[in-house]
Amino acid sequence: MASVVHLVRSLVSPLTRTRLFRWAAPIVLPVLERLVTRLSGGRAQLSGLLVPSLVLHSIGARSGVERDTELMYTPDGSGNAIIAGTSFARDRHPAWSYNLIAHPDAAITVRGRRRPVRAELLDAAERDAAWRLIEAQWPGYRGYERESGRIVRLFRLRLQPHTASRS
Repeated sequence: MASVVHLVRSLVSPLTRTRLFRWAAPIVLPVLERLVTRLSGGRAQLSGLLVPSLVLHSIGARSGVERDTELMYTPDGSGNAIIAGTSFARDRHPAWSYNLIAHPDAAITVRGRRRPVRAELLDAAERDAAWRLIEAQWPGYRGYERESGRIVRLFRLRLQPHTASRS
């Protein structure tokens, strides 16, 4: 099964770096993600068919309102998740990254299970190692950083003990 997933990723990956995909994906994928999530009762995500995926529950940097965002993640080998603010190679950081900087205590849902996390913005010393993990999972993904003309924000989401609030 792992070899089939690897083959599919290597075939689909180049398509995700096309201008057409970068234009259409931010419009189409969120709608499809919500539909699949709703139909599966939160147990499946469209992106989860190819890569590990989660729903990030962050608090709006200005609004204070909880926001949900479907994202690809990469396991860091220590039980935590790494997420990249590529935003389909757009020249602006995604809103969820501002939310995590303002409010690093958040939650994630993976396969229908919600867990509290604390987001840590990776520093320069950690970035190359994180990108190697990400690209081992999705070849060429760092190309979004080069094409965007900005330094993509990388976060480690550290699992936290369950608490009574927001979990």
